[in-house]
Amino acid sequence: MAILQIGTAPDTDTGALEASFRLFGRLVALSCLFAGLQYWGRLIGYSDGGMYRFDLIPSYWQLASASLAVLLPVAAVGLWMQVSWGPVIWVVAAGSEIIMHEGFPIWFGERPMLVIAHALVISVYLGFRVALLIKRRQAVRLVRPDSL
Repeated sequence: MAILQIGTAPDTDTGALEASFRLFGRLVALSCLFAGLQYWGRLIGYSDGGMYRFDLIPSYWQLASASLAVLLPVAAVGLWMQVSWGPVIWVVAAGSEIIMHEGFPIWFGERPMLVIAHALVISVYLGFRVALLIKRRQAVRLVRPDSL
């Protein structure tokens, strides 16, 4: 678990739930970074044989690709550092991809596996947040000898 503590002082009160949530956030951060690099690779013509280079794609793809190429790496940094704005940027990027492929399949194509993956990861994230909220509320309700 040392990889989860890089750059921070170890917290003596973290349990398995907090450590699992931290690991989950870092895995999502790595996937965001990878996805952002894929968008950058397409935009500069490095991947897909240069077919999706910025100057060759339609304007709606230019807007979406450029936005996601910036949002996804920024979300990765925020999720890795575990700051409050990281999940917000990540949900905006994931929501944008869901809207692209579910709301405008004629323009952006259908990618049901990507949509399912985003929905699944968001659901797991929400599950972690609810479990952490319940755990913190239970910890507050515990009566301690020094709280009397």
